[in-house]
Amino acid sequence: MRAGIVAGVTLAATLMGGAASAQDVETLRKELDQMRQRFERMQQEYQSAIQTMAERLQRLETQPQATAAPPPAAAQAPPPAPAAAGVTASELLRVRQPFALYQQRGAGQLLFDMGVVGDFIGNVTQRNVQKASGGSFAGLENRFFPREIELVLFGQVDPYARAEVRIEAGEEERGQETGVALAEAHVTLLTLPWGLQAKLGQMRNRFGWSNQIHEHDLPWPDRPNVFRNFLGAEALQEKGVEVTLVPELPFYLEGLVGVFNGDNETSFGRGSLREPLVTGRLRTFLEPTDTTGLQLGVFGAAGTNPDRRNTTLLGGEARFKHRPEGWLHPLFTLTGEALYSMRRTNVDDDPDEDGSIDRIDKRDHNRFGWYAGAELQPWRRWAGGVRYDWSQYPVNPGREWAVEPYLTFKPSEFLRFRLAYKHTDRSHREGFDPDGRGGSARLVDEWLFQATFILGAHRADNF
Repeated sequence: MRAGIVAGVTLAATLMGGAASAQDVETLRKELDQMRQRFERMQQEYQSAIQTMAERLQRLETQPQATAAPPPAAAQAPPPAPAAAGVTASELLRVRQPFALYQQRGAGQLLFDMGVVGDFIGNVTQRNVQKASGGSFAGLENRFFPREIELVLFGQVDPYARAEVRIEAGEEERGQETGVALAEAHVTLLTLPWGLQAKLGQMRNRFGWSNQIHEHDLPWPDRPNVFRNFLGAEALQEKGVEVTLVPELPFYLEGLVGVFNGDNETSFGRGSLREPLVTGRLRTFLEPTDTTGLQLGVFGAAGTNPDRRNTTLLGGEARFKHRPEGWLHPLFTLTGEALYSMRRTNVDDDPDEDGSIDRIDKRDHNRFGWYAGAELQPWRRWAGGVRYDWSQYPVNPGREWAVEPYLTFKPSEFLRFRLAYKHTDRSHREGFDPDGRGGSARLVDEWLFQATFILGAHRADNF
């Protein structure tokens, strides 16, 4: 009897153990199925998130960029916060750190960017224009020459300043070796009190729009006639300081004041801070629509010319761009500037005509000039446009007008070719043929070819 009970208990335990094992297997199978389902759901969710991010990135890449960025002075440093009541004078004068880009550099990297620009010009015109040195590039008519080979170094000095150095080489006179010169070397202090910034050194003055643009960055092969007539072939390049302010207003407004030596020989030329050249500019930027941008400004300069008399230049600028939605380049660009020159000079007077100078009189020369250019770029690589110039001469009598259509082809952002035809009509022959070779430059027809390349870093073009 006892043996039967033991056998029954053993059989029951064995059956229960088998049932428990079967339940464990089934439980594990269910858990495995649930984990597989959760994994598949997670995989689907990740795939959906990746697809959503990819579509968003594609939309952002195809959306049009801002029609025009605010001019550099607005973007270089955030506007200072309004001073709270009770702030001490020392707090107002404290230098504020706008950013620290240089701290993000890796070990062994340069603390500045470096680039090289090569700009070559070919000029074909009449023989009599060459004799008179009356072309757009005086003394270099009927030549192919390096106008500007430029080495540029620029970058952050520290969180409070940035600097730029440009060294240029180019052919300035026929038959001479290519000369090398320091074109620019300046530092910009970004975090002065009250939101001011200061640019010190040798620089292209921010005198209107085109003056501050280097030749290779202009939309045309040559600088507008009015700037060449009133300021010389190199336009206004000076040594001194410019201070800018962008006040906290509901709209963008940039104010600028500069003090310079006054080395420009065409309109000033005293070259002394005792009789300095003083410049000023007010500029604003507007966006009438989401696809258009408009930059407007007024500017002026006042200094002393070699006759120790006053010269004053007043000007205005306007630049308009339209870029359709989704485009990476503007479709239409319109640019215009005007200059008014008020210059007093000494004039030798010989009223009795005996050959001796009896007195020196003062004479005022009020002259005016302007240009307007339009460019159409229906394709990313091709653009065409035209510029019209009208200008009087700063001292000599007479005026000139010119029309210059051009065509530009850019295989890439770093290589550009441009072909232009320029017709110039002058009312006087005076002021040309400096060597007395019997040339004439009253009517000038020129073919201009430009080739430009960029190696390395290059600053973004101004609006």
